[in-house]
Amino acid sequence: MMNGKTDVKNLTLDDLIAFLAGKGKERYRARQIFKWLYQKDARSFAEMTDLAKDLRRDMAEAAIISNLEPEALEVSRDGTRKYLFRLEDGNTVESVLIPEEDRTTLCISSQVGCAMACEFCLTGTFRLTRNLTAAEIVNQICAVRRDVPVRNIVFMGMGEPLANLDNVVKALKIILHDDGLQFSTRRVTVSTAGLVPEMERLGREVTVNLAVSLNATTDDVRDRIMPINRKYPLRMLLDACRSYPLPGRRKITIEYVMIKGLNDSLEDAKRLVKLLSDIPSKINLIPFNEHDGCSFKSPEQGAIDVFHSYLLSKHFTVITRSSRGADISAACGQLKGKLDKSVASI
Repeated sequence: MMNGKTDVKNLTLDDLIAFLAGKGKERYRARQIFKWLYQKDARSFAEMTDLAKDLRRDMAEAAIISNLEPEALEVSRDGTRKYLFRLEDGNTVESVLIPEEDRTTLCISSQVGCAMACEFCLTGTFRLTRNLTAAEIVNQICAVRRDVPVRNIVFMGMGEPLANLDNVVKALKIILHDDGLQFSTRRVTVSTAGLVPEMERLGREVTVNLAVSLNATTDDVRDRIMPINRKYPLRMLLDACRSYPLPGRRKITIEYVMIKGLNDSLEDAKRLVKLLSDIPSKINLIPFNEHDGCSFKSPEQGAIDVFHSYLLSKHFTVITRSSRGADISAACGQLKGKLDKSVASI
């Protein structure tokens, strides 16, 4: 609620149907409004010209249409675009658009900050401030689509999506709906650091791709760099991966941040193969992106090549992610940190 009014972008289609029914309005009006919001990008009820004037007036009196506009935008030489959005309460979150040969992928945030405290992650240094609403999640997509086309969505920005599962599921129902943002389930991926019970609920409530941030092949190392592992160790996490309801022929994406001298050895690669031997998976190797305040180092190219080659030799689908947006604040949290510091210094 904002100023006593309902934000219609916090409503799924079913929620909107119920909202209108409470005002004596027909179900099909909800579909009309949904299409105006997400397919015509309407930012006022007055724009919805196929609605009766009295309905437009009633909606304007009872509801609002929230919106986000980028406060800052940085564009890299490689085409990567980093957006900073300031929210109604003054907090900020980031989205990153990554161009590829035949598609664009938008990485969106689900929380302000993060409580996971992963040792290698810059966002974790901000700590968790609050969850984003469903509207704040979908509005990142709406704002970027006004600027450039978006083909794929990944929940890999600020925050742990499954720690904000109610709002993430609501946002996903808007993102995937034929009357909403119309994304295919194949083009939406939700990432998690390993919240095991929430993985099961996500798979039960919506159909999306799953990415798991693994980053270690032993509990000792994962305990050190990802505190969530102390609650849900590798055995429990991998069991949850095995039981995750994947649509036919799809695979879980295993995200593996490679850190020099910690998890980048050939022995780690061999252990990773054993851990994933019975899990339909593909592996993204992500060389650690060094940042201030973290002592970890990027792996040597030779170690990356050996690791990658070994996984290929064992018939895994594996991609080593190249660094994107190196000339801008493209790592998650960098633009927020820079802008927040500049505001604090004024």
